[in-house]
Amino acid sequence: MRIAQVAPLTEAVPPKLYGGTERVVHWLTEELVALGHDVTLFASGDSQTSAKLDALWPRALRLDGSVRDPNALHMVLLERVRQKCDDEEFDFLHFHLDYYPWSLFHRQPTPFVTTLHGRLDLPEHQPVFNTFTKMPVISISNAQRRPVPQANWVTTIHHGLPENLLTPKLARQEYLAVLGRIAPEKGVDRAIKIATHCGIPLKIAAKVDRADQDYYDELIRPMIENNPLVEFIGEISDHEKSDFLSGALGLLLPIDWPEPFGLVMIEAMACGTPVVAFNRGSAPEIIDEGLTGFVVEDVISAAGVIKRLPQLDRAAIRKQFETRFTARRMALDYLAAYRSLTEEQAPRIKLVSSAE
Repeated sequence: MRIAQVAPLTEAVPPKLYGGTERVVHWLTEELVALGHDVTLFASGDSQTSAKLDALWPRALRLDGSVRDPNALHMVLLERVRQKCDDEEFDFLHFHLDYYPWSLFHRQPTPFVTTLHGRLDLPEHQPVFNTFTKMPVISISNAQRRPVPQANWVTTIHHGLPENLLTPKLARQEYLAVLGRIAPEKGVDRAIKIATHCGIPLKIAAKVDRADQDYYDELIRPMIENNPLVEFIGEISDHEKSDFLSGALGLLLPIDWPEPFGLVMIEAMACGTPVVAFNRGSAPEIIDEGLTGFVVEDVISAAGVIKRLPQLDRAAIRKQFETRFTARRMALDYLAAYRSLTEEQAPRIKLVSSAE
């Protein structure tokens, strides 16, 4: 198939450090190419891919201080994709830009789908999905769908990462871990309370966005500086994650929001590391209770399961990752969705062609 992957311009594909959506787009694109498909990646010019790169802007917008209105460039990106559809360059379009493409692309015949990567529970989402009821969308967890049952859900496809990107390392498990981003909804303050309650060291490998700097300075920094059990490492890259996660007793994810997926959970599982997550969003779908970790309700119940983490079989956790959460599995699931939607829209394509 001739497939277009349309990524946000905010981060490079893959991102240099943090950036879940762009990382998933990269893994999917590479697997589709490896499976023999003709893939064009629409992304920033500093992206790295084995597909054809169509770069509207030379660098990721988050790193380009000259760009003050990213929406303007994303509108031009969508028009570029549409013009290439007019030239019949693609058999299928896969968007990762939320609802932005819908008004334009539902008026043209090339089959397409949008993977929704974010939360969908905000009040302003309701008129969007009430208006665009026929736009085909893919969820990254069943939990993500709950606020907008009126959407035209095609299927749920869980994220996957390359099988050997992260692997278990020989290490003594001496600490609990937090990985990702420091923000109120991520619950780093609760992770500190869990570790402190258990008397176990906690290592935090996470970024602090400018939007969350006050939260970090006012709440998290004092909790770190006043607690000898807690070490703040900062943001780490993929090549550092295997050692970091392999050395942990478990990954803590005491979230306080409807997590659409939670990539850090499968990153931990790839290293054979169990996960303790609050019962929010996708967590019960991703964690196999008592096999790859535990789903808990609060700080006290989280602290109560920490002592059970050494009893979990880390080889079995890794095996479950290989079964459920590889990039190859993800790519095959997406190909099945592409083919299904192409067959479904074939009568429409034929009708439009005949009218022309």
